[in-house]
Amino acid sequence: MKKVLIANRGEIAHRILKTCHELGIETIAIYSDADKDLPYVKEATIAFRVGEPPVAKSYLQTEVILDIAVREGADAIHPGYGFLSENASFAKAVEEKGITFIGPKSDVLSLMGDKVAARATMVEAGVPVVPGTEKSTDTVEQACLLASEIGYPVMLKASGGGGGIGMQRCEDEASLVNAFQTTKGRAKAYFGNEKVFIEKFISDARHVEIQLFGDQYGNIVHLFERDCSIQRRNQKVIEESPSPLLTEKTRQKMCDAALLAAKSVNYVNAGTIEFIVDEKENFYFLEMNTRLQVEHRVTEMVTGLDLVKWQLLIASGEKLPLQQDEIDHLGHAIEFRIYAEDPVKFLPSPGKITAFSYPHFDGVIIDQAYTEGNSVTPFYDPLLAKVIVHDDNRTKAIEKAKNYLTQVEIEGVKTNLPLFINILGDSSFQEGYYTTSFLNGKKVNGAPSI
Repeated sequence: MKKVLIANRGEIAHRILKTCHELGIETIAIYSDADKDLPYVKEATIAFRVGEPPVAKSYLQTEVILDIAVREGADAIHPGYGFLSENASFAKAVEEKGITFIGPKSDVLSLMGDKVAARATMVEAGVPVVPGTEKSTDTVEQACLLASEIGYPVMLKASGGGGGIGMQRCEDEASLVNAFQTTKGRAKAYFGNEKVFIEKFISDARHVEIQLFGDQYGNIVHLFERDCSIQRRNQKVIEESPSPLLTEKTRQKMCDAALLAAKSVNYVNAGTIEFIVDEKENFYFLEMNTRLQVEHRVTEMVTGLDLVKWQLLIASGEKLPLQQDEIDHLGHAIEFRIYAEDPVKFLPSPGKITAFSYPHFDGVIIDQAYTEGNSVTPFYDPLLAKVIVHDDNRTKAIEKAKNYLTQVEIEGVKTNLPLFINILGDSSFQEGYYTTSFLNGKKVNGAPSI
């Protein structure tokens, strides 16, 4: 593999570029008009404009992206996360051009990309799933009938969704009726698939995921778990490993279940099985993310491995670099997603970044999407950077994170840095006793965050 096109933007494009260049691989970046001045564009070997700022006119322009890849002689395309990363049609088109898609095969993307089909596959494999509907729900009358059988509260979800988008908690029939058409509309707009389904809402739950890797020779390993329970609007903002509350017995059961899930579909490359865990440590399959995760750096910090390098090696036809008993978990890592957003209302805060500075600590890395002078536009997720902190244990990692984040300075846009300082000082977080509802009613600078 000598040349890779990165079909993405921002911090994940920067992250992939870093490993490619370390391996001596030439890189092709793509950018929209809104992103032409971002750091990753300058870091690539060569970069090409793909269109106007809206994603439908730029980063989802499959034909334009494929034409660039063919014309420039790309050996492979790395989709990053989001955008086209789990688009089975795009992966198939890449394969048909004789270019390597850095991820699983298109048929696996298709199967796991449909959450209803994925649920059925996991049930057949013997993996526990959240109680819910076995088929998509076409009408509001059908949804109400099924929800009454499952029992409220329920989660109404987009079958083709992900990343916390297209999800709505419904406390009763009235809220389900109100949310039904809106959720179908969002599903259609974001994923091109208006199908929705219903799952039981598990209260006081934790969101824990298992990182997996498989190669083309049937070898599959796990790289331990990440706890992603600190969320706003069903989207993760803090992730850590190991999970502070899992017992070793439950951890091993979850890893075994994740391996079973991956083996059931002959999974290749990087993937993640996401579970919901209740207060009694019963765990249930939520979905399979068939791509690199935003929080993959957490796993890198506790294993000492480069997951993008593993992706490239496996996509090149090599076997997994390590067997299961050769992979160690060392210390504790926590990731913080710094967003350009109001830390109280969680609303995006577009604008020009007039200052962006941060300290340099041992055991801390920062992946930037933007730098001083760049503008955050309303067209994309407002993720500015990720800060990943590692230390010998969780207590030390929390203290290091406090020290580091208080020294990060970003001006020109609002950020959620005050939220992180608030969370790190919270006794329940410090003790590891938190669930996905942690941010509900939390206060930042004296004001409720929701």
